[in-house]
Amino acid sequence: MSATRYLEIAERLSAELAECAHGTRVASEAEIARRFGVGRAAARAAVQELERRFVVRRTQGSGTFVNRRIDYVISRSVPPSWSATIAAAGATPRALVKSVRTIPLPAALADRFERPAGSRVHEVVREFYIDDLLASWVHEWIPVDEVPHLDLALHAVDSVDQVLRQTVRVRPTRAWCRVSIDVPPAEVLRVLRMESSQPAWLVESVSRDEAIGDVLMCSRTWTRADAVRVVVELDDRGAVADVAVTPHRVVTPQ
Repeated sequence: MSATRYLEIAERLSAELAECAHGTRVASEAEIARRFGVGRAAARAAVQELERRFVVRRTQGSGTFVNRRIDYVISRSVPPSWSATIAAAGATPRALVKSVRTIPLPAALADRFERPAGSRVHEVVREFYIDDLLASWVHEWIPVDEVPHLDLALHAVDSVDQVLRQTVRVRPTRAWCRVSIDVPPAEVLRVLRMESSQPAWLVESVSRDEAIGDVLMCSRTWTRADAVRVVVELDDRGAVADVAVTPHRVVTPQ
């Protein structure tokens, strides 16, 4: 048997699964082995190849299902709102607030905020869901003087972008963003229920008030790569940005 037989099987299955709705259960390794007349090792390798291509997602204890990745678009012309971006891609967003606390601004974020280290900021930790999948683990920092009672506001509205627009009457716009892909730290792997070898997107972002330029929020988001394809779109609003692209990183300076 050809050493690449599993790739031929993966190609065949990939074409067939493209016609199936996401969430459709995929045949078991035993069923694939019988269908194609191969051993379990070849069938397992074919399923692993489909998983590497993000065609399927395996859920421990439940089985293997047809996967769907959505485009998460990052652009100056797109509001920096997780919920709005996910909804625009045709999925159902949901955010779960894990904690809101007031802390001194970490020194590592002082330059991005253009404020002295130690200034009072809200630190918000949230989980983001796409449909029913826990897709992202998010840390956000918002100056206390912008939204003094952010914890109460997030009980009514689960979007920080909406809170800023409706409560503070500002128009947040993405001013700086860095996107990379890497294996997350252990805490993120645990929260997102990922295996230790799985990569994820890391998006670090700064949002400003479109009218006067004040920094409104900094965020750091880990997102499952099998749930989202991050798309960075450059436009000519404001200053023309230089872009450095490497196999692992797209950098859009402020």
